[in-house]
Amino acid sequence: PSASLGAKNKNGEMRAMYEPIHGAAPDIAGKGIANPIATILSFAMALRYSLNLDKEADGLEKAVQDILDEGLRTKDILSKGMKEVSTIEMGAAIISKLK
Repeated sequence: PSASLGAKNKNGEMRAMYEPIHGAAPDIAGKGIANPIATILSFAMALRYSLNLDKEADGLEKAVQDILDEGLRTKDILSKGMKEVSTIEMGAAIISKLK
């Protein structure tokens, strides 16, 4: 994930842009193999830096780490001994850790 953080305005609000930094990947569109983790962690950055929701950002980051620690992987980061999951399965697994 990446962030472009701007100066704070007169109300103390920071303008920022958050993005997962990956291409559009039209070759894998609709195949369920895209990795959603960078997008999810980009949102965690927005929670932390733009919305001052550190606790929520920490929870989201921990959910991602917990799932990775359990060995779930999308195809692009799959290694021996890990379990391959789809885009939707990865997202659902991360969400399940937030509940």
